[in-house]
Amino acid sequence: MKVIFVAGTAGAGKSLLTSKIQEYYTRNGAFTSVLNLDPGVISLPYTPDIDIRDHVDIVSIMEQYDLGPNGALMMASDMIAAKIDDIQQEADRVNPDYLLVDTPGQIELFAYRASGPYFINNFASEQKCGLFLYDGVLTTTPVNFVSIALLATSIKLRLGLPTVNVLTKTDLIADKISEILRWTTNIKTLEDAIAATTDGETYVLLTNILRSLNVGGFAQGLIPISNSTGEGMVNLEAALSRILNLGEEVED
Repeated sequence: MKVIFVAGTAGAGKSLLTSKIQEYYTRNGAFTSVLNLDPGVISLPYTPDIDIRDHVDIVSIMEQYDLGPNGALMMASDMIAAKIDDIQQEADRVNPDYLLVDTPGQIELFAYRASGPYFINNFASEQKCGLFLYDGVLTTTPVNFVSIALLATSIKLRLGLPTVNVLTKTDLIADKISEILRWTTNIKTLEDAIAATTDGETYVLLTNILRSLNVGGFAQGLIPISNSTGEGMVNLEAALSRILNLGEEVED
């Protein structure tokens, strides 16, 4: 069982992309299951094989501990750590080739609380990797792009996973994709874009952040994906295979 953790900012399209990856792998003969780790989600574009909501009830938490929605979500997310044995047993019974883990919508509930890294470190699998979603609608300006790249780097450090970076919602930003991809491969073009849209303290801060991020390659290899059509899935699967299967891809 190989595990792919899907992470990103709220609204980046984690659940929809999860469903597209599941469809792609299944269509190409791989047994793929989905684990929903978001205790507060109401509806999903897929049917989860394993669901944290079967173990943690947000409404009951609110009533029992007199908490509002945000406080209940925080407590529920921390309960993930306490339920890891139950979830592991369910996953082992299903025993898929690939287990897609759809992480909570609010990334701070998973990445920055102790329960997220704990779950990743202690969940048994043959191999693990992460996907980080760059919300295409948010990354069309250089300021936002650098900000999300900084967040992606922070999440990678926090979760300790080899990570593939994905640009989502490409069907909504068709006129900007080429420019965004140039930013990921040629730092000079991004510095020029920053200079053209900012000045003073903001420019100095952004360029310093960018140069620090560039040491680690930050968003190089950013893979554009359409959440609605699944266009770009072949490239995403190849990138995942380089991590999970030593380059051996599923048949297309």
